[in-house]
Amino acid sequence: MNSRADRRQPDSPGKAEWRKRILRARRALDSAVHESEAHSLAAAARVLAVADATVCAYVPVGSEPGSIAMLDELVSGGSRVLLPVAREAGPLRWAQYEGTDSLVPAPFGLLEPAGHVLAEEEIASATIVLVPALAVDRRGVRLGRGAGFYDRTLGMAGPRARLLAVVRDDEVVDHLPADPHDRPIHAALTPNHGIIELGAL
Repeated sequence: MNSRADRRQPDSPGKAEWRKRILRARRALDSAVHESEAHSLAAAARVLAVADATVCAYVPVGSEPGSIAMLDELVSGGSRVLLPVAREAGPLRWAQYEGTDSLVPAPFGLLEPAGHVLAEEEIASATIVLVPALAVDRRGVRLGRGAGFYDRTLGMAGPRARLLAVVRDDEVVDHLPADPHDRPIHAALTPNHGIIELGAL
C-alpha cells in the first residue's frame, strides 16, 4: 500500500450521513432534469475555457451532475483538458482528453483517456481544476465520496489554480463537517447559478 494513502485520516462524523442523503437524492432525480442540468453545466463551463490553458477535469458518470459536453466546451474554447487516471492508493495521474472516442472504461466505474498517461505532478500546470463533489459549503469545504483520491491530489495543484466543485444548485449548503486534510475549494460550478464564489476555511 502506498504510504501516502496510509496517512489519510478518517472522515469527520456526519460525512457518511451527508453522503447517503445526497446520493439518494441524485438517484431519485428525473432523467430529464439531469439532462437539462447537464446542458446548463456545459454552458456554464464555456466561460472557463481559455486558449492554451490547462484544465484538469473529469468525466461525470452515473448520477453525477454534468456530462462529457462540459469537456467538449472547454476544448472548443482552446483549453487543453486533462482527465484523471485513478489507480489504487496514491494521487491521481492524468491523460489528455481527445474527444469521446478516446475514452475507455476504467476501474471504479470511470471513463479515462486511452492515450499516454502523465505524471501526478501534471496537475501543477492547470489554471483550473474541476473537482467532483457531492456537496460544497459556503466556506469551501467539499464533500467527496470518501475514497481520498482528491485529498491526496489537490495539494499538488499550483498556488494560482482555481478549484471548482461541480454540484447541483441545492448541493451548495451552509455548512459541512470538515477535516484537517480537506483542501478548500474556491468556487462551485452549478447548473442554474453558474459559478458561485466560496469563502476560505
